[in-house]
Amino acid sequence: MRFEGAFTAMITPFIGDRLDEEGFVRNIKKQIDAGITGLVFLGTTGEDVTLSDEEQMRVMEIGIRETKGKALVLIGTGSNSTKKTIEKTKKAQAMGADAALIVTPYYNRPTQEGIFRHFESISQHSDLPLFAYNILSRTGTNIETSTLLRIAGLPNVVGVKEASGNIVQMGDVIKTIKRKYPAFSVLSGDDILTLPLMALGGSGIISVASNLMPERIVALAKACLEDRFREARAIHEELLPLVKTLFIEVNPIPIKQAMQFCGFPSGNCRLPLCELRPENQKILENLLQEMKLA
Repeated sequence: MRFEGAFTAMITPFIGDRLDEEGFVRNIKKQIDAGITGLVFLGTTGEDVTLSDEEQMRVMEIGIRETKGKALVLIGTGSNSTKKTIEKTKKAQAMGADAALIVTPYYNRPTQEGIFRHFESISQHSDLPLFAYNILSRTGTNIETSTLLRIAGLPNVVGVKEASGNIVQMGDVIKTIKRKYPAFSVLSGDDILTLPLMALGGSGIISVASNLMPERIVALAKACLEDRFREARAIHEELLPLVKTLFIEVNPIPIKQAMQFCGFPSGNCRLPLCELRPENQKILENLLQEMKLA
């Protein structure tokens, strides 16, 4: 199983304060029709931390049922508790996920040794392929490349979602870890860094923007994987205004607003995230109209 190409970090649509299950299925089908490589459920963009246990299980159930066999399924199973992460990863495996995405433990901010032992324990209790998810801005702790190299040597660890925002570190990860473990997948966690990461030898993108424009993100990743970087640069420049605007406020506030403007199932974010500020709504709406998306 190769984890390379375009993956979408799926939003979780709501109607009021309940899951929009019908809309969720519609969004998944849109992705499948676009030829997406894989879908990521229960990640940052999916507002995992605001969902109840029952809602998380329902998202997992629908996501796997609608996607399995058509695209790869990655489930966000990480938390700041190793025990809970293991339990959730086992559930994802039992339900048929293709891989689990494990975020660096947040809030308790473990040392580098603690981070390694966290992943070591998870790998010992599950046969599911595992992705480390390195996102300093959300967790307060960076997975250093030397630590990630140790993690990459653990059973079942197949890659990393690199969202450190540091292209130098990303390059080091590719050079250091992929050289030793050629099958190790390095996926960008930032839309804006897809092109440079893949130009350095990265494997693909876990994208927020592809909720809205999966066809273009698929085309970008495919062009990069096939070394057609002139074409990839043109797609990157085409998408750049949208990508910048989708992070005008904290994710997933802007992407959910964009989905609403474009008529796709979305709903609002759950508190403590609230609606996009009026001035930013106008900026986003104007851009979507200019791009003929809304």
